[in-house]
Amino acid sequence: MRWNNLSDEDRAAAPALFGSDVVTRTIDTPEFHGITFHEVRARSLLNRVPGASRMPFEWTVNPYRGCSHACVYCFARKTHSYLDLDTGAGFDSQIVVKVNAPGLLRTELASRRWQGDHIAMGTNVDCYQRAEGRYRLMPGILSALRDHANPFSVLTKGTLILRDLDLLREAARRTEVGVSVSVGFTDRELWRTVEPGTPAPERRLDVVRTLTRQGIPCGVLMAPVIPFLGDSPGELRTTVRAIAAAGATSVTPLALHLRPGAREWYLRWLAEHHPHLVRPYEGLYADGPYAPKWYQRRITGQIHELATEYGIGPSRPGAARALPVPPSGPAPPDPEATQLTLL
Repeated sequence: MRWNNLSDEDRAAAPALFGSDVVTRTIDTPEFHGITFHEVRARSLLNRVPGASRMPFEWTVNPYRGCSHACVYCFARKTHSYLDLDTGAGFDSQIVVKVNAPGLLRTELASRRWQGDHIAMGTNVDCYQRAEGRYRLMPGILSALRDHANPFSVLTKGTLILRDLDLLREAARRTEVGVSVSVGFTDRELWRTVEPGTPAPERRLDVVRTLTRQGIPCGVLMAPVIPFLGDSPGELRTTVRAIAAAGATSVTPLALHLRPGAREWYLRWLAEHHPHLVRPYEGLYADGPYAPKWYQRRITGQIHELATEYGIGPSRPGAARALPVPPSGPAPPDPEATQLTLL
């Protein structure tokens, strides 16, 4: 099994073998039934975003690979194939944990080469997925960013971020901090099947409410808007109204996109749960991973109108770093490419 040394620094390096000194332990635990953790010692943690990605940030930190949120549409599924791991059920259950992430980040931030650029987290897989409750990597990561006054943002579907509220407040007093929560819809039946490992949408909106009340402005990435299932005028209105009621500072819509790895898994789910929609999806996504621009424009326009009606408006320029929207072009080849992950 090939591992890319769990580092993005040296692409020419020979891939490490599973079981080498990169992997320290592979364990199964009763409290995480069905999930296997591969504990590794990463050789670098700061990942540079490929220039072709056109993201509004240049650097990311990803303490985990794979995600127990098990969102059937997650584009990051493809990254598991670079480790010779399954992009379907394996992505949901085989979680790579960079156990040395906090100390390694502190070392890299102290390097003379580091210029203090903005760092985005949660753009590949969720750094507040269930594994974080066991490994507690984020407090050390946030502490390092705070101590170096390094600007950062976090995007999450997890409620565990509230555990680190004090650290977020401390960091916000020293540097620019952006927090965003992903809520694409509020329909509970859709949530149970398409995002089975995530907290319910209303619980995520409670996170938005709590953060905002505690003085940490929080935006919402309304993603994904799912064609034929979560894009009716009524569902869009219900979701935007709930986002506004939670006190979100901004809302940014993003239509579902289906890249290789995610596409196959999502269409398999669709055939099982909504077989009548398989053909419409094949038509809508016939030209590639992104919905047609006319569809994206329609959804964006509707949500921005609703957001204005409810008094929150679209995302402001200052919120762009916390709510990155991937371009409608091809994905960069980097296995840990940091386009937005729909977690």
